[in-house]
Amino acid sequence: MSTFKYVLAKEFQQIRRNPTIVRMMLAVPIIQLIVLPFAADYEIKQMNLAVVDMDHSTYSRELIREMTASGYFQLANYAASFPEAKEAVERNEADLILEIPAHFERDLVREDGATLAVHANAINQVKGGLSQMYAGQIIRRFNNHIRAEWLQWPRFSPVALLSIEPQLWFNPHIDYHLFMVPGILAVLITMVGSFLASMNIVQEKEAGTIEQINVTPIKKYQFLLGKMIPFWVLGMITLTIGLIVAYLIYGIVSVGPLWVVYAFSAFYLVAVLGIGLLISTFADNQQQATFVSFFFVMVFILMSGLYTPVESMPGWAKVIAYANPVTYMIQVVRGVMIKGSGFMDILPYVGIIGAFGIFFNGLAVWRYRKTV
Repeated sequence: MSTFKYVLAKEFQQIRRNPTIVRMMLAVPIIQLIVLPFAADYEIKQMNLAVVDMDHSTYSRELIREMTASGYFQLANYAASFPEAKEAVERNEADLILEIPAHFERDLVREDGATLAVHANAINQVKGGLSQMYAGQIIRRFNNHIRAEWLQWPRFSPVALLSIEPQLWFNPHIDYHLFMVPGILAVLITMVGSFLASMNIVQEKEAGTIEQINVTPIKKYQFLLGKMIPFWVLGMITLTIGLIVAYLIYGIVSVGPLWVVYAFSAFYLVAVLGIGLLISTFADNQQQATFVSFFFVMVFILMSGLYTPVESMPGWAKVIAYANPVTYMIQVVRGVMIKGSGFMDILPYVGIIGAFGIFFNGLAVWRYRKTV
């Protein structure tokens, strides 16, 4: 046991003497939590709009004003014909074409209906889909406004009215930062655990000190535990820094108890560090460890539900997502901070992450080769 204490003390001293690790621990969470939520935003505004107005009526001009006043579109091209507007799209000068046919106002007034054409540039599928959705919402709002002007209801209308009052739970203002920051925080903890832990034993191999450690009487599990504990502490510090940045920059305050996040993170870090230690037993140098860790981290992030809901994934992708520890970390952090989940709500996830931790750390102990 005394040998284990020396190994543990050596690891803390080694981290203290390595300024790169300290800078990563402090700078990476702060920079990524500030930059990523602003950059990775689902809401797109100021898209370029090309208009083909063949009617030039009061209603057509009012519809164009509605489109540009929404904040989602800016008028970039007022074309005389559809081919001219299409050329603007091909030159990447317009993202959406609003085509208003001739006699638009007359058909709307006399026939109680008119047809509009909306053409979206779908090279960027997300941008094209959002532009079409925004345009549809604006046109429906314009349509309701026009019909409200025409209708003259009696005091007691015989026609039943259906009123919809939407309620958005947990995130009533659709704050994208409230959705993204907890997820990015979970990814940061994953990166600290996997990258740093995977390079730790490899550094010993490159420096040649691993042979000296191998001839000591320390047990394999004690050696790996001594490697894990310092980075477990760094992961908890990273979590604390991330929560502070989330509060100071975005004003995000956890609805649920933060100790639940810390308790789950304690289990989660053990599992993620086990993955890093397992990678280090296969890698012979830091370059190999970095590439392998980067591959797994990218898969973990893309298949975790950070950007795309797991429920909307195909069947084979769901299998990968549910075999991904990051999926559960993101669900827990979002559940506690946004929804106010308690420990009993996340208890099934604790069991799953515990199983991950036992599997990966057990495999790392089995894979590690010791001469004595």
